Amino acid sequence: MVVYPLQYAASLPVQMVDGTARILATHRSLLTENEHLRAENLLLQAKALRMESLARENERLRQLLDSSAARTDEIAVADILTVDSNPAQHQLVIDKGSRNHIYVGQPIADARGVLGQVVQVTPYTSTVLLVSDERHAIAVELNRTGLRAVAVGTGQAEQLLLSFVPTNADVKVGDLVVSSGLDKRFPAGYPVGEVTEVSTEPGDPFAHIKVKPSAQIGHSREVLLVWPQRRATEAPDTP
Repeated sequence: MVVYPLQYAASLPVQMVDGTARILATHRSLLTENEHLRAENLLLQAKALRMESLARENERLRQLLDSSAARTDEIAVADILTVDSNPAQHQLVIDKGSRNHIYVGQPIADARGVLGQVVQVTPYTSTVLLVSDERHAIAVELNRTGLRAVAVGTGQAEQLLLSFVPTNADVKVGDLVVSSGLDKRFPAGYPVGEVTEVSTEPGDPFAHIKVKPSAQIGHSREVLLVWPQRRATEAPDTP
């Protein structure tokens, strides 16, 4: 009993060192395990995001295919490579070119409506002028009345204008605007937009009509290439 306190006091530093070493080892082990779990969690999150991205891509492709199923024109899907960064030009580049029978003036659409037309072609890529560009125009008609007009771009992604519509014409907000086919370029019946505003000014023979494009300008990642029936039979074989 006399010696024990001396033995305990003598062994106490050793026990403290051993205990501290065990605590440090456990701490290092926990840090390592925590780092491993964090890395694994990030990997799982990345896989989950990738799966979500693939699911959304499949949904977009399904919408494109469903959109083309009701059409008798020849249809193909292309991916958007780049979008023109110049705000004054509404253009994009797709991953199909002359080797895929793309031609200047070819109609381009997405799952919801007319997106634009091809204005330049190389063997492997093509440049598309969007309907929202100020240089773009398309012959259209009102789905409700058959009234014919021309839809022109305004330089704004969410707005087109209908030109040459008399002030006494039967046009209402909500009217669906579709391609008429009279320009011999866009096939008839493709959605172009929806009337959002109708106004007139004294002395002006034409109404001021705003249209919201049906196509998801600035949001699409894939597009539909359309070969109207009259051109599908003229396309050369792929070399």
